[in-house]
Amino acid sequence: MRTGNFYSLVFALLTSASIAAIAAPNGRVDVENGPVAVAVASSPVSDKVDLNTADAITLQNELSGVGEAKAKSIVAYREANGPFASVDELLEVKGIGKAILERNREKLETN
Repeated sequence: MRTGNFYSLVFALLTSASIAAIAAPNGRVDVENGPVAVAVASSPVSDKVDLNTADAITLQNELSGVGEAKAKSIVAYREANGPFASVDELLEVKGIGKAILERNREKLETN
């Protein structure tokens, strides 16, 4: 009787070990059917906001002290007067003062 129980336990142990081995994920990646990497040509990424291309939402989200109204004013000024020649020209926009300009100077560029 003990031999029968022993063989039953060994069988159960081997069965559960083989099921675990089958269910375990394979550690290697099949190169032929694996993930495909795609090369993308990219231009240098700048973390600055371009006053001449940014929309009102970007200006509002990226600039400190610039809400919806000031962001729309910046876009309206650009549409009425053409592209900004320099970051300092932002002072010409109604509602933008020296404090806001200085707070955001490092984030701004004109291309």
